[in-house]
Amino acid sequence: MRKVIGIGETILDVLFRNGQPTAAVPGGSVYNAMISLGRMGVDVTFISETGNDRVGRMILAHMRENGICTDSVNVFPDGKSPVSLAFLNERNDADHIFYKDYPRLRLDVRLPSVSRDDIVMIGSYYAVTPLLREKVKELLDAAREAGAIVYYDVNFRSSHANEAIKLHATILENFEYTDILRGSADDFRNMFGTGDADTIYRRHVAFYCPNFICTDAEKDICLRTAAFAKNYPIEPIETVSTIGAGDNFNAGVVWGLLKNRIRRDDLRELTEADWDGIIRCGKDFSAEVCRSLHNSVSKEFAGRYR
Repeated sequence: MRKVIGIGETILDVLFRNGQPTAAVPGGSVYNAMISLGRMGVDVTFISETGNDRVGRMILAHMRENGICTDSVNVFPDGKSPVSLAFLNERNDADHIFYKDYPRLRLDVRLPSVSRDDIVMIGSYYAVTPLLREKVKELLDAAREAGAIVYYDVNFRSSHANEAIKLHATILENFEYTDILRGSADDFRNMFGTGDADTIYRRHVAFYCPNFICTDAEKDICLRTAAFAKNYPIEPIETVSTIGAGDNFNAGVVWGLLKNRIRRDDLRELTEADWDGIIRCGKDFSAEVCRSLHNSVSKEFAGRYR
């Protein structure tokens, strides 16, 4: 059975609306996708870290309840589990404040084995921060050696835009390992100063990675491959919260790859119809998570969609 292996942060998201807390849910960019895939019955392993505190125990229990292997989660004795305050505006988009107290020794774990055609998911600042580079690169090297698919969601927030030049070489190195690259127009503005999908693909992506997906909130999804370019419109929906929308788009794309038994060697031969089905899964997962305050698709959705 093919595995999905993710690496990223865990965090407790406390959601506020009109200045009042309304929900507290475990989250994290790759984490949210892992929970959704676990609910879909996928064999999922997550590489991460959390504190030996009440929040950390809650997050670990949440992973195990949703079928995620936590053998590669480092529970650190010093420091505290990260917490995020997410303030929802009238469009149900969130403005975040992060509280983090990590120990000096980070991600002291043994990596899981990677097999051919497994899917390795990386993303966010976790994938580029110098503090964790050695471990992330170890995973990417294992994926390359095994012949696994690497899916990279850059998720490069404006709070790190001032580091874009310093991290440029690491970002491009990640591109070089990547088989499918996704990011939002805002991510690329923060990294490269432009949100135009064709410019990004031509100048920054195509040389390293042939398969590129650029999302832009309610605007079209732009797919660019070595064979063709296509834009996909977004159907309007009533949103409750957009937290996790992009993360679950990623989960849907990965589910589409697994459902259609697309292996790494198949990627270069995918037709427009193949991509239509994959992007459809991404849109369905993303729309589902926007209809609730949770960061991942519901178990009811997973049962129906399977």
